[in-house]
Amino acid sequence: MGVTKRVVAGVVVLASLLFANAQAQSLPKINEFYFDDDVAAKPIHVVPPEQADAVDQLMKLRERGRKAVEATAQLASIAYVGGRDELGAKLYQEALASVADTSVQARGLRWSQGWDLYRRGDANAALALWTRAAESTRGNPSWLPQTLALALWKLDRKDEALSWYAAAVRTEPQQWNDAANFPQLLPGWNDAERAQLAEVQRAWAANPPAWP
Repeated sequence: MGVTKRVVAGVVVLASLLFANAQAQSLPKINEFYFDDDVAAKPIHVVPPEQADAVDQLMKLRERGRKAVEATAQLASIAYVGGRDELGAKLYQEALASVADTSVQARGLRWSQGWDLYRRGDANAALALWTRAAESTRGNPSWLPQTLALALWKLDRKDEALSWYAAAVRTEPQQWNDAANFPQLLPGWNDAERAQLAEVQRAWAANPPAWP
């Protein structure tokens, strides 16, 4: 086997191992209810996203040191939306390096980057970040069950997805037992994400997992 073929083969093996490790990543233990609000679970917008000169204004905030962490995070999100994944990751790392690892800010950064990565097609990385964000909370955040259910369903970990979705239904049965409620419950999700969660809801309705 030539050098080039050996290198390619090694890369394939490494990618397979990384994928298997991501697939096997541990999740938080599922609790019965998830009633707690989480102030960190919201988009980080220092400047209105629709503002024409948003990037320029965010750069000025970074330079002046005013809300620099938040401005950096919003720039990172803009980079991901524009397909500049490496820049987005670099900016999020800069923001995370500026705050305490277990702070509310760090949790918000991981929650936000998780969504950016999910929307770029990397559900594994999103799941890992959302899991880390959840681990830094003291309660049972209300965003967690349906968000993990979304990522797990995307990764074809369907039994786990149903177990997490069941936690959302146990918490607020009148809300989560009907996918028609999703536009109101999940205004920040796009149509495709709500449609995917509706698949989870239908599978849950067909065979609800028992608790515990």
